[in-house]
Amino acid sequence: MEPKVVITVLLALIAVLLIVGARLKALRLIGYAAIRLIVGALALFVINAIGGHFNIHIPINLVTSIVCGFLGLPGAAALIVIDRYIL
Repeated sequence: MEPKVVITVLLALIAVLLIVGARLKALRLIGYAAIRLIVGALALFVINAIGGHFNIHIPINLVTSIVCGFLGLPGAAALIVIDRYIL
């Protein structure tokens, strides 16, 4: 084989791997965000189920699910504080 052909094939393979790898990374990021959103909504559901005895109700919507899902326990605590003392 000619060296030009080998170099061209190797460069084409590298380009294909970079394009496919970038798409897979973006899909992985979207999947991670979706899982965090679902976990946040489930955590808010549990907080509302248990907090009903203590008169705590946090609406489950996109913003509160994102806050609770991405920030975790501190985010849930912040939502409860905001619900109790600010609103």
